[in-house]
Amino acid sequence: MKLTLVVACALIDADNRVLVAQRPEGKALAGLWEFPGGKIEPGERPEQSLIRELNEELGITVKEACLAPLTFASHAYESFHLLMPLWICRRWEGPVTRKEHQDLRWVRPGKLRELAMPPADAPLIPPLIELLGP
Repeated sequence: MKLTLVVACALIDADNRVLVAQRPEGKALAGLWEFPGGKIEPGERPEQSLIRELNEELGITVKEACLAPLTFASHAYESFHLLMPLWICRRWEGPVTRKEHQDLRWVRPGKLRELAMPPADAPLIPPLIELLGP
């Protein structure tokens, strides 16, 4: 089974809410809510990939020093196995804007389970609740 490595970020605002993004139509798992991020390109370190993805998807600039690793998810889909480290980030430059997703929402960690999310994202929620509270 092919191993796919993707990176994800929990952007956290001043009210301890987490940004989630709705997957666009035409992509796998369209309409589900996810943490921003994406696939690592050849030659990229995970942190570089995450910084690039956050800029492409949300129009923000993140410095590597502002990323802190929190946890990871390991999930077997039908045709591949996904490994997804999750970083947290509280500081970035520029306004968060919707560039690739259907919608964006700032959500309290305890409310994340109420959203329809890909199966791989579910194990990322408890560490966020433990860190930020419900």
